[in-house]
Amino acid sequence: MAGKQVMVVGLGQLGMAVIRSLADADVEVLAIDRRPEVVQLASSYVTEALCFDATDEESLARTSPAQRDVCICTIGDESREAAIVVTALLRKLGAPRVISRSTDDLLERILHLVGAHEVVNPERSFGQRLATRLLYEGILEVVPLGEELVISEIRVPSTLAGRTLADLSLPNRFGVTVLAVRRSDVEGRGGIRRPQADTSLREGDGLIVVAGPGAIESMLERLGT
Repeated sequence: MAGKQVMVVGLGQLGMAVIRSLADADVEVLAIDRRPEVVQLASSYVTEALCFDATDEESLARTSPAQRDVCICTIGDESREAAIVVTALLRKLGAPRVISRSTDDLLERILHLVGAHEVVNPERSFGQRLATRLLYEGILEVVPLGEELVISEIRVPSTLAGRTLADLSLPNRFGVTVLAVRRSDVEGRGGIRRPQADTSLREGDGLIVVAGPGAIESMLERLGT
């Protein structure tokens, strides 16, 4: 995403985490908040940091949202109304892509109605991922891809050690496709390999897989892991 221009409105914990990550990736970031202290802090990370109330249409218009590749509204619980107004104004001012933060289902529906192209709920996503990892010890990581697909990394249990991907036939049996195998060599160096049908699994290998929601959990239960 380097070379792109991103606007981030709202510099709470999520907003600050977003701007730091984007700045580390050499993205040109404009950060906006109405609190001088957080704007001052953000100014050390981003290309430009401005202090004003983003619900003021005239002030927001001067930042040229239409010229930004992405506009992100991370305003959270502190002002649901502001999150809705800012999202609507960004669309009105021509922002080509608006991503807004939601904290509950009702706010998510409203943000979509006022024009958000994408709505994220970080707390819910983290809670779901953590719960999955606690319930299924073999699942190391979970990354949702929209509502239809999930990428996960699972640890190969001893019951599957020595079997090949062809033997397991995961796509046909469970609707799970292996994208890569994470393996350490004899010297302990990690590496990711492209999967082959005759790849023999080792206990402790990591399988990076993609499947529909619930398919991976179902597979682990049926395989007795």
